[in-house]
Amino acid sequence: MIQIKLPTLPSSPARVGSWLVLCLAGLIALVGLAQAQESAQKLPAVTLRAGFHAISAEVARTPEQRAVGLMHRKEMAAHEGMLFVFETAGTQCFWMKNTLIPLSIAFLADDGRIVNIADMQPQTLNSHCSDEPVRLALEMNQGWFAKRGIKPGMHIQGGPIASLR
Repeated sequence: MIQIKLPTLPSSPARVGSWLVLCLAGLIALVGLAQAQESAQKLPAVTLRAGFHAISAEVARTPEQRAVGLMHRKEMAAHEGMLFVFETAGTQCFWMKNTLIPLSIAFLADDGRIVNIADMQPQTLNSHCSDEPVRLALEMNQGWFAKRGIKPGMHIQGGPIASLR
């Protein structure tokens, strides 16, 4: 049998108020933690290829999924990333509010051609935008593209990219 000992209410009104404030603060902290964990849930992934390199990319298709992206995550495996898919081509801009890990982003044309790549710092509001209208953006750990010699003009293949051609 499990027994839970509940705290007793203080006897003076001033202490009751302090006790209630403390309980409310704890509840707010728990709700905030739950929301952060919920927003960091993984999305279905597809396999992409950058030359010989395989990428397991979660796909963010809805406005809600794209708004959360990789926020609140503390780490990401070297071969993992997130592919953002937009309904229409446009100048796509990203920032890193509530994103804890440094990322590199590649903006992709419909055929998978890398238009431009930008490095993004955690928890900043600096905008990083595509150099031309695109419907796709791929976020990877910062430096992933550079370490593999992947540059603008090269192609990413697989997943929903094939269906956009």
